[in-house]
Formats: sequence, structure tokens, C-alpha cells
Amino acid sequence: MEDLSFEQMLEESFKTIHNGEVVEGTVIDVKEDEIILNIGCKADGIITRNEYTNDSSADLRELVHVNDKLEAKVLKVNDGDGQVVLTYKRLAAEKGNKRLEEAFNNQEVLKAPVVQVLGGGLSVLVDEARVFIPASLVSDTYEKNLEKYNGQEIEFVITEFNPRRRRIIGDRKKLLLARKAEMQKALFERIAPGDVVKGVVKNVTDFGAFVDLGGADGLLHISEMSWGHVDNPRKVFKVGDELTVLIKDISGDKIALSLKFADQNPWLTAADKYAAGNIVTGRVARMTDFGAFVELEPGVDALLHVSQISHNHVDKPSDILSVNQIIEAKVVDFNGEGRKISLSMKALENSNPAPAPVEEAYDEEPAYDEAQGEDAEA
Repeated sequence: MEDLSFEQMLEESFKTIHNGEVVEGTVIDVKEDEIILNIGCKADGIITRNEYTNDSSADLRELVHVNDKLEAKVLKVNDGDGQVVLTYKRLAAEKGNKRLEEAFNNQEVLKAPVVQVLGGGLSVLVDEARVFIPASLVSDTYEKNLEKYNGQEIEFVITEFNPRRRRIIGDRKKLLLARKAEMQKALFERIAPGDVVKGVVKNVTDFGAFVDLGGADGLLHISEMSWGHVDNPRKVFKVGDELTVLIKDISGDKIALSLKFADQNPWLTAADKYAAGNIVTGRVARMTDFGAFVELEPGVDALLHVSQISHNHVDKPSDILSVNQIIEAKVVDFNGEGRKISLSMKALENSNPAPAPVEEAYDEEPAYDEAQGEDAEA
């Protein structure tokens, strides 16, 4: 056998490659928009920016470095200049599709970054393979603005896999609902009426506030917000407030909450403070035609009947009093069991007031003379 020349041996040492083949190479140079690989062939391999990433503004020098090992797929054995055209991105996408297919078959939970926010949902990238998550499957609640997810890593499952139609659908809502169900089950197993728990205000309405207890929401009705009177829940609470609440009742999956703790009930000490005969100060909270309700302290109201406002005749309480006016009155009756207190302002007035003027009736002249005559005779 004839000895091979050095040139022949070198020629035979280079491997032969074909379009579509996967090769591994070592980075020997990196430019802003191009990567050059030694792939063990006579020609070097070239990966352009478009075949490395979807980011058209990326600087490849920040992503790849000399001596890095890369696996790529051959697009063209010769680009006309004697170089092999390679793609890193498409090979990664193929691997990503295989990964997604496995995840779809196994219902595996995936975690990947959101790379684009679209009008109808989110685009997520898994090993260069794109997954679309429709807006309706992003969360278990309505999301008005999806921009907050841009760049975030989120978890999801693949619910539809059809790469030929470029239809790979992800679902995040399914995971959230499953976790919420687990948390709800755990919550109901550990709570009971009478328990005191912590929660965060999730929503405030005209009739109350919904409090997240960590697995389920409880309703704090307006009537349970205070021992005193609450006009507008929005003036008392805001979303995000942390509360310590009492579980008043549990009915099925509904939880009723309260901030009216028994040991803070103002009626526990009312008998001493508002005993009959005591002089008290209060605020006119509201009025009716028959009287005014006076708040002595939050949770303790007393009735000032119209007949007890003054020794003089009062037609309506609003003729004398106004809402939020501070008054002083005497307790004339205390009923702790019925939680009723009666007040009197006139009891603090002079007990012998001057008589009210009486209108004289002027009759015709003869009658007046007759009356005068009778007086004279008397």
C-alpha cells in the first residue's frame, strides 16, 4: 500500500457532512452578528444572528464566547463562499418541541419565561420552542393588563400540542385552580367558628369586604365591621389591608367574618357608665320624627325622645338639633338586656321654667265691658 502524503491524510481526516445533519463545534470567533465554529470539516461553520436567536438586536459577543461548545444543524454544506451554514435556533426549537411533547403526554408542569405579551395572551419560550397561553388561561381571575407578566417566569401545563399547525397551547389557570382547591381544603380542615385568624383585604364593596384567608375568601359584612355604625366600608378599609378577624360562621364554602370581638363589646361596661341618673355626653348620630339617636360611644346608642328635648314644645328633633351635634343629657332609663338607653335633655333644664305665654282672646266690645264689670264687682 502506497504511503499517503500529509496532504492526503489531512484531507481524509476531515469528516463529510450533509444538509440536516447535527454537528458539534468549538467557537473560534464571535462577531456582533455572526458566530464561527470549527466543526472538524475543511470549512468552518457559520451561525448568523437570525439563526441563533429571535432577538434581532442581540449582540452575539455578549451571548457566546471563544472556546464555547455548540451543537447546531447544517442548513447548507456550502454557502457559495466555501462555508457551512448552520442553525442553532432551529435545532433548539426541535429539541424544545420534543420536550413539550413529553410534557404534554405526561402532564408535566413546566416553568419558562414570558418573552412576548400579545393582544390575546402570552408567548412563552421553552428551549426556543414557543408556547401560547391565551389570556383566559393566564389566571383564575380576570386580568385586565397582562404586561406585568412580561419577562417573568411562570408555571403552566401543555393542554394542546400540534406543532404541524404551530398550535402549542399552555394553561396556567389550571394549576392555580388546583392549588387553590388544595389550599381551600386545608383551610376548612383547620378553621371553625369562633377562631381568630389573619387575612388580607381582597376587595371592598358597598356591603362589606372580602378577606383572603389563604385558600378561601371570607365576607366581612358592613354590620360586622365595628361595634359602632359604619356608613361606607371604603372609608374604613382598602385592598391589601391586613386584618385579624373572627370567624363568625361557616356554611358550606361560605365564611362569615366579624371584627366585633366579644371582649370588646362596649355593653359589657355600659351598666356602670350609663346608669339611670348619670349625666352623659354624646353625638347626635341620626334623627327621626319621634326622636334623635345619640351615640355615647361606638356601639352604644341612646334614644332622646322628642318629648325629652325641652320643656317647651318641640315639633321635630331637627328643629332643635343637627346630626353630629354634641349634646349633654341625663340618663332616665337603662335596659342592659334589651340594650336600650333613654335620655333627657329637659331634665337638665330649670325644673320650674317660666310659664309659656298664653294668647289672649279679644271678644267684641260688649263682652269685654261685661267681663271688666265683673272684675270690678269682684
